[in-house]
Amino acid sequence: MYEWLKFFHLGAGVIWLGGMALVILALRPVAIERLAPPDRLPLMTAVLSRFFLMVWLSIAVLLASGFWMLSGADMKLAPKGWHAMSGIGLLMCAIFAHIWFAPFRRLKAAVMAADWPTAGKALGQIQPLVLTNFALGWLAVAAVIIWR
Repeated sequence: MYEWLKFFHLGAGVIWLGGMALVILALRPVAIERLAPPDRLPLMTAVLSRFFLMVWLSIAVLLASGFWMLSGADMKLAPKGWHAMSGIGLLMCAIFAHIWFAPFRRLKAAVMAADWPTAGKALGQIQPLVLTNFALGWLAVAAVIIWR
């Protein structure tokens, strides 16, 4: 059972980190380079809408599998990397919740109203938060692998 939980836990993390890599390193730069705001902002909103639903599912799987795996461990004896990963993961969830309920909500409303300056501002607020979560995600991976 533990191996299956670990498999789903890792899969959810790969989906979240991989999606952030795609958006940060490929989609966003090309969209900025090739599309004007009236085309770029609806595209980014639609892509983020789908991706963010996958992130919510990933968070549910990560939290459920992570807490289940930790419940069978003596936390006093657990590797320090597990503690670090847990704390970093919870911070990432909080940052994502902020993205979803604040700038992403404003982005969707502005795109619906074709208010491109407001939509651009909201998307600009999402970018550094996603970069932060991307760095934190890799820090969590490094902590659990290196800090034993």
